[in-house]
Amino acid sequence: MQDYFSVTLTDDEIRAISSIGLAHLGDAVYELLVRTYLCAHGKATGRGLHRATVELVCAPMQSQLSEKILPKLTEEEAAVFRRGRNANVHSIPHHADRAEYQKATALEALFGYLFLKGRQERINALFADMMEEDHAT
Repeated sequence: MQDYFSVTLTDDEIRAISSIGLAHLGDAVYELLVRTYLCAHGKATGRGLHRATVELVCAPMQSQLSEKILPKLTEEEAAVFRRGRNANVHSIPHHADRAEYQKATALEALFGYLFLKGRQERINALFADMMEEDHAT
């Protein structure tokens, strides 16, 4: 049985996935991290938990938080981020402008890419930097 929590794809397999596909997966990875972060830190309960999650996963916040990690990205990661940012998105939510949405898509594509490469430690380090946690890299 395939362990989809620990999938590792080759570079060629990942290149075959569109930027939107990487962002689709990365969106889920990012939201799981946010939900875990909120629960682990006792930030909210019930309805407050949902509101706190929505606040952190919205495009404007993802765009803002991604600024914290941009200088820390490797050349490979920065290339994936740019690829995601340049993805051809057809609709932009009313609560975000195009630049914010493109940067949020880029962040999600990066997290999707890293997940498929099996680099969970790197995802955790970048997420911790975004959330300003202390961690060992």
